[in-house]
Amino acid sequence: MELSLSDKADKPAGAFAGYLAAFGTVIIWAAFLVISRLGGKTALTGWDIAALRLGVGSVLLLPFSWRMGWGVWRDLKLWVLALSGGAVFLVLIYSGLKLAPAAHGGILMPGMQPFLVTILAWPILKTRPPRQRLVALLPIALGVICVAMPTLTGLQPDSSTLIGDGLILAASSIWALYSVLAKKWSYDAWILTRFLALASGLIYLPLYLLFLPKGIDQVSFGMLALQGLYQGIGPTILAMLFFLRSVSLLGAERTGALISLVPIIAGLAAVPLLDEPLSGWLVAGLVLVSIGAVLAARPIRV
Repeated sequence: MELSLSDKADKPAGAFAGYLAAFGTVIIWAAFLVISRLGGKTALTGWDIAALRLGVGSVLLLPFSWRMGWGVWRDLKLWVLALSGGAVFLVLIYSGLKLAPAAHGGILMPGMQPFLVTILAWPILKTRPPRQRLVALLPIALGVICVAMPTLTGLQPDSSTLIGDGLILAASSIWALYSVLAKKWSYDAWILTRFLALASGLIYLPLYLLFLPKGIDQVSFGMLALQGLYQGIGPTILAMLFFLRSVSLLGAERTGALISLVPIIAGLAAVPLLDEPLSGWLVAGLVLVSIGAVLAARPIRV
């Protein structure tokens, strides 16, 4: 009898490989938030960083993509995944991180994944969330509220931060939809990784070059190299393969919970690297989201 994906995740070897892939994703995404915020503090726009990521990623993946076949390019489902998890997500997250701190990005993007993936997986995958996962979402919800408190109470009157938070939350919703659909349609991780970068680049890069605002000529070559190489290799190729591998072995819900461990790493790293303060509300949010992630990722008891 063939094993289902959930059966594979329950076997020690499958579970270990799934958690290892999730850990690799966590590290790369935490660095992604810090490096993206670093770029956002320069004259680079969200349009610029998205173009650098898709340009470098496409060039690196093109030599490995000649044999994908024309049938792949006619698959409408792949185009839905490429445009949602590619260009749309990238512009939203990079634009948000230009306005909001990295710690906010950590909580509102990966931190919200258990909520959003659970909500979307129920109607799309027909998977009713177990009670343990629903209970684990409570501290995550409280953590997100803690992040919003300084703005809502007037302690942090900068409205641009709130706009940035909204853009990041929109990006988080798009990524949750992408991860659930990737699970539902079960494409090979390597095909999806290549197609996402190439198809998104094919649509986005001409629009960027012809019509979109640019600040790329106002920053140093070193910053361009950092953004292009890290964004094009780390999140685009390595993290995507790790993420999809984890989803296939552990499921979208459990992977989303593990990914929400990113905030604590990104939030702490942003203090020395970006000189971003950790307020009491923000520390509380980081701790609560991380607790919820650990609880949600625990094996379900039956």
